[in-house]
Formats: sequence, structure tokens, C-alpha cells
Amino acid sequence: MNTDEMLAVAVGEARIGLSEGGVPVGAALFGPDGELWGSGRNRRVQDGDPSVHGETAAFRAAGRRRSYRGTIMVTTLSPCWYCSGLIRQFGISSVLIGESTTFTGGHDWLADHGVSVTVLDDPQCVRMMSEFIAQHPDLWFEDIGD
Repeated sequence: MNTDEMLAVAVGEARIGLSEGGVPVGAALFGPDGELWGSGRNRRVQDGDPSVHGETAAFRAAGRRRSYRGTIMVTTLSPCWYCSGLIRQFGISSVLIGESTTFTGGHDWLADHGVSVTVLDDPQCVRMMSEFIAQHPDLWFEDIGD
């Protein structure tokens, strides 16, 4: 899969989350060969569980693996510190980020610790999150712990 196709998986998850009344952050974890291992979306609101972020949902959907070296985590939004810790803890090699305009999490820290980070500043990701923040500031600030 190319970058656009990988991001499309994460964007699709984010749109599903938005349609469910949740925070529109989607993610997907791809194996070293480009195969989709798992995808997911932020489900904090839907499940009443503050630990279900897009990246954690994608990671869980991928299932248990011996190693995560060579994998790519694709996310519509810069990963928060919680999700950045997951990426580093399990040795995920690369992160492809849809946007960091509306929120900048720990991606610079990840890069400083050897993770390959690419920020796309994708207009559809920026628009989706900007509109959500404007319409649901209470949910957004709860999501980022503010």
C-alpha cells in the first residue's frame, strides 16, 4: 500500500467514529510488508473507556505479535503522549501522521528516539478535526486531558 492508501484506512476509521458520536481519530497498523494488521478508532465516548484511542484500538486489533519492528502506525492526528508511549514501548518503527495542526502530541519525542515520523498535514484530516473541535469543544478538551 502507498501512503495515501494507508492514510485512507485511518481516515475511514475516524469517519466511523465521528458518525458514532465519538472523537474522529482513526489509526491503522501495517506490518513490515505493508499488510494491514489492524485498524481502529477513538472509542472513548462510545465505550466510556478513556484508554481506547485510535492507536490503541489499531494496536489491539493487530493482535499479539512477536515483534513490531518494521511496522508503520498510521494515524489521522499526532499521537498523544499515551499513544506515543505505546509506539515506543513496542518498537513500532514508523509513524505516518495525517495532521498535527490542531494538536501536536509526542511525535517530536518519538523522532528523537529513533522512530521515523512523517507528518502529512492532510487537508481532510485538518478539516475533520477542526470542525469537530469547533462543534464539540467539551469532548475535545476531555479527550486531550485539558
